[in-house]
Parts: sequence; C-alpha cells; structure tokens
Amino acid sequence: MVFLLEYYCFKTKLMRKIVCIISVFFFFINVFSSEGNTYKAETLVKTTQSWDGKELPNYAQGKPEITILKITISPGETLPLHEHPVINAGYLLSGELTVVTENNEILHLKAGDAIVEVVNKWHYGKNEGTIPAEIVVFYAGTSEEPITIKKDDLK
Repeated sequence: MVFLLEYYCFKTKLMRKIVCIISVFFFFINVFSSEGNTYKAETLVKTTQSWDGKELPNYAQGKPEITILKITISPGETLPLHEHPVINAGYLLSGELTVVTENNEILHLKAGDAIVEVVNKWHYGKNEGTIPAEIVVFYAGTSEEPITIKKDDLK
C-alpha cells in the first residue's frame, strides 16, 4: 500500500515539488526549533563600569590585542599590588577571591561570580578560602601596552 502511494505521488512533477517543499519546510522547522537545542546563553555581566562603580575608560588607540588568562591562586596567597591599564573582566571558576584596592575598597567573589576589574587603580587579590581560586580573565588591550603593571616593578 505504501509503495503504491509513493509511486503515485512521485509520478507527477507537481507532487514531487509539493513533497520537496514540505520536506524543506519540516527540515527548517526542525533545525531552527528551540526545543531541540541544548545550548544556553546567559549574560554574566554587561556594564560600562568597573566593580567599584567607576566608568570604564575609552579603548586605547593601536592594534587590538585580546589576552585570556586562567589564573590559579593558592589558599592563603596574596597577589602583589598591581594595576591594569586595559579593560578586563573575569569569571571565578572555583574557590573564593577577595579584591582590595589601595583605598581599601573590598569585593568578595565566590565561584560563579563575574567581575569587571578596576582600570588604572592599584589593587590586589587574595584567596582567603581553603581551596585554590581559579579565575579566567579576558583583557582587551593593544599590542603596545602591558595588561598588568606591578607596583614593585616601578621602584
């Protein structure tokens, strides 16, 4: 029975066109249907300010350079006092991290938190937790400038 139906449908050019159009229609419905997708996009942060509430500076002129670092800070470790001359943002994968500015502004981060870092402002990070703090940081700078300057290096 199915064979006869297929034979009849494909016997005429019109039926071939109809079947083709219907097939393409269902193909696109299936491909673009959100029910079948397994991806998810979640905005972690979208802002024009760093975590201390200051406006981010304009981008520098020059050849753009993107740097992505995964930084691991051991429990009890304190990073040196430093600043970033470029805009950067991070995502704490695991652990806890406390960021302290030279003016004693404090930000506590836990795994899953995002941060838009301060720019041209001395600060340091410290891991006051019991497990390593792992953070992925994205820097948007230029090839002509460093992404981090340690205060001790200026002496």
